[in-house]
Amino acid sequence: MKKPFRISVFFAACAMVLMVGCASTAKQSSTGEYIDDSAITTKVKAAIFNEPTLKSAEINVETFKGEVQLSGFVSSQPDIDKAVSITKSIKGVSSVKNDMRLK
Repeated sequence: MKKPFRISVFFAACAMVLMVGCASTAKQSSTGEYIDDSAITTKVKAAIFNEPTLKSAEINVETFKGEVQLSGFVSSQPDIDKAVSITKSIKGVSSVKNDMRLK
């Protein structure tokens, strides 16, 4: 009787450790949040790429917990405004941090 009980306690402890390892903190995202952030980044990059007036190779996109950071160099202020506008229109984006600079 003791051996099956020990095995079940062992597996329960392992499950708890795995769940704690997947929890998010202020500086780290959980596995689910990381996947969501990757999807948001991909959507933003695709939307910027599909905008003919923007040079998507010069705009970097990073996402952490729904906050998108745009960086890089663009030709004009309207390009910056357009990139920020496109990013805000993507579902899942909670805020946009604009670190783009003019050439």
